[in-house]
Amino acid sequence: MTRTVGRISVDPASTHAIEVANRLHVDVVEGLSAAEAASRLNMYGANRLAAAKKESALQAFGRQYRDFMQIVLLVAAVANLLVTGDVGTSIVLAGLTLFNAVIGLRQEAKAEESVAALAQMMKTVARVRRDGQAVEIDASDLVPGDVVLVEAGNRVPADGRITLAATLEIEEAALTGESLPVAKSTDPVASDDVPLGDRTCMAYMNTAVTRGRGEMVVTATGMNTEIGHIANLLASTEADKTPLQKQLDGLSKIIASIAAVALVFVVVLGLIRGESFDALFITGVALAVAAIPTGLPAVVTALLSMGTREIARRHAIVKRLPAVETLGSTSAICSDKTGTLTLNKMTARELAIPGHPVFAVTGEGYGTAGEIKHVGGAGTDLDPYLLPMILCADAVLDGENLIGDPTEGALIVLGAKGGLDIEATRRDYPRLAEVPFDSEYKFMATFHDMVDDDGRPVVRCFVKGAPDVLIARGTSYRAPDGAVVPITGENRSLALEANNRMANSGERVMVVARRDVDPAVFEVARTNARNLIALVSELTLLAMVGIVDPPRPEARTAIAECRSAGIRVRMITGDHATTAAAIAAELGIEGRALTGAEFADLTDEELLVQLQDIGVVARVAPEDKIRLVQLLKRSGNVVSMTGDGVNDAPALKAADIGVAMGITGTEVSKEAAVMILTDDNFATIVNAVSYGRGLYDNLVKYLRFQMSTLVAYIAIFLMAGILNIAAGTPLNPLQILWLNMVVDIPIAIALGFDKPTKGLMGRPPRPVGAPVLSRTAWIRLCVQGAIMTAGSLVAYQLGLGLSGPIVAATMLLTTLSLFHVLAGLLSRDQLGTIFDRDAIPGAAQLRRYGLALLAIVAVTTIDLLEQIFGTTGLDGQQWGLCILLALSLLVIEEIIKVFLRRREATGVASGPVPIAGVARPA
Repeated sequence: MTRTVGRISVDPASTHAIEVANRLHVDVVEGLSAAEAASRLNMYGANRLAAAKKESALQAFGRQYRDFMQIVLLVAAVANLLVTGDVGTSIVLAGLTLFNAVIGLRQEAKAEESVAALAQMMKTVARVRRDGQAVEIDASDLVPGDVVLVEAGNRVPADGRITLAATLEIEEAALTGESLPVAKSTDPVASDDVPLGDRTCMAYMNTAVTRGRGEMVVTATGMNTEIGHIANLLASTEADKTPLQKQLDGLSKIIASIAAVALVFVVVLGLIRGESFDALFITGVALAVAAIPTGLPAVVTALLSMGTREIARRHAIVKRLPAVETLGSTSAICSDKTGTLTLNKMTARELAIPGHPVFAVTGEGYGTAGEIKHVGGAGTDLDPYLLPMILCADAVLDGENLIGDPTEGALIVLGAKGGLDIEATRRDYPRLAEVPFDSEYKFMATFHDMVDDDGRPVVRCFVKGAPDVLIARGTSYRAPDGAVVPITGENRSLALEANNRMANSGERVMVVARRDVDPAVFEVARTNARNLIALVSELTLLAMVGIVDPPRPEARTAIAECRSAGIRVRMITGDHATTAAAIAAELGIEGRALTGAEFADLTDEELLVQLQDIGVVARVAPEDKIRLVQLLKRSGNVVSMTGDGVNDAPALKAADIGVAMGITGTEVSKEAAVMILTDDNFATIVNAVSYGRGLYDNLVKYLRFQMSTLVAYIAIFLMAGILNIAAGTPLNPLQILWLNMVVDIPIAIALGFDKPTKGLMGRPPRPVGAPVLSRTAWIRLCVQGAIMTAGSLVAYQLGLGLSGPIVAATMLLTTLSLFHVLAGLLSRDQLGTIFDRDAIPGAAQLRRYGLALLAIVAVTTIDLLEQIFGTTGLDGQQWGLCILLALSLLVIEEIIKVFLRRREATGVASGPVPIAGVARPA
């Protein structure tokens, strides 16, 4: 990979350090001069990320009017004012659009702040060498060519080529997904296409130094760094509309198209009859207001807003409202491994003494609760095997928090589980000398005054390190009974076999060993580091420890629940393929494992064919994560991406819903995601999926109610025009708004917070391309609309015959309002009878239906409302007629349900009975 470095084009990872420094015109001993640094700062700019352009308040407000329903209402308001001069109705219509816009602005997520979060992460102090002196400067003043000094505990302030590495290790999990710190060296890598996590001679911005010290020459700053590259990916990744938003847009356009056809028909019919254009225009405005679901945006927004508060109680914070519903329709989850599916806490799983039964280790993370289990009757004193783990380590436990190297943390916790007191042991056996870990020889050794089995004073060398290195330096095994067994050609394979078994299980293997040295020999050797390293030979191999970053206990159950719900979980990680595949198998994630290189080599067409068989993608770059998400979306999935690192952020944004970890997650991932888990628990996602499905199910109940009433509105105007009832205008715009916004909203909220339908998590996810309402559901809704139309127009005619047009209009409005209440109750269950005890809504929902009934009564009894809406009071006979007509819907629906239940019971249907109002896959 070639990247612009200073004034040249070169790959620093595959170039020798001295060559990189030369090309940057810097002496690593002296560093840049202050004058040269100032000149380069002026040339290359500050070491910070470019700020994202923010949307102005006016632009945000204007964006609310891109909604189709908003445009129709606004056009109707303006046209009504220009043609009829009716100021009141125009103000109400325009005010409704303002109401919808304000709700949208208040509930919307904040503008994207991912780049700002990245910039915030860079605010740190850097220690650099300038004019031959080590000085501290603001990291934003770093320039290409600066020599930066780092040590354990520091954040790397820019990308750089390492020129000095003294046992230097850097944790890059937030950038690459690698769960273990990476040992760094000055040696160049073999080629310029080595994955980010394997560039051991490079250090990257915002990674953490966990051990040792080092120096590096800055090769990239600001937006030219790897984090800057991710910031560019974030800026170029567009957030798509959610499935619900797309489907509601489609529904609105369908209804508007039907209304437009009806309007043309009514106008043409009126003109043929010789009616005035002004009268026909008022009819057109009323029909437009009736046909457009004016309350739909407000109701859906309110339901989702209340849903976010409920889901927050379940440890998930939703930043954008439709994300709640989107999660409920998720069919594929792409999850990061480290810190999401796993604890991000290295843990010893087993302890093996070559040639003997394995000791299983319980407990996870850095808590010392747990035990070392062994086969009964084979009691072994483990102190000699555990001592090196405590003494040959620098890590420290602070409660369950680790200070130091994660692998050392796993070893000292193992020692504590075996009964050793870490602090007391280190105090009683102080360190005389040490050989610090170095990637060149791959071990660490410490020396301590002790007594051998014969009571003679010795200097005991404890060693821990890579299996291949220590096995090669070993000359004997220590048996559980204390006997020292020489290593021969026949038994050398015992250690190799144990190592291979652990490694193939995805465990990182560490070997501990020891050697007793004569104190006089040690005194001579301790004066020279090379002599101390020479003493680390002829070792007695003690034990091999298998270490993993363990899966979260609850993640396994959550993945099983996802499987039963028809949701496919995949792991995409920066870790090694063997480790990732082992963890995936333990978690129950199905499918084969691919490396990032194998994934990148496949074309999109090949991947689309193989996606179903892929369960793990390891050693993956940020671009590959985005590509996987996009391919899954292309194949018809609603994709959720979970993660906690900087490297996850672009894919979090590209997914239908990005889920970040609230505790371990970086600020970048939190800003890129639309949902944050406050407990970092993968199982919380399953709870959110369950709630999301319930919310969507309730939204479908509301849409069934809303669409049946919209069909009735259109049909009422159409039939009134054809039959010349109420001069073709049975309802005025204000009456329609009263019904939509006052009567219907309590019903909508009652439906939105209804108890979930049983068995939702046993259903497969709905297909991404499926309409909200199936064709069969539409037929049934049209039947309901026809019943409401007939009943409402009959009510008008009866009222006209009894007392005149005002009473007739009031009876039509009252009958239609009662139809709405019954339609809401009937939309809750498309199969079960409304007279079943279990079908009765909860107390809170009954109160909301009661509010709707109060509104129906109020508009016919309160003088002020009567004057505004053109209604009048009704007597007992008139109320009785309205109620009887409305009950016709209940009677006919109950008859339909009887036939549907019989059909289901006898198994006549050839497939699922289409009663839920949701399109099912063919």
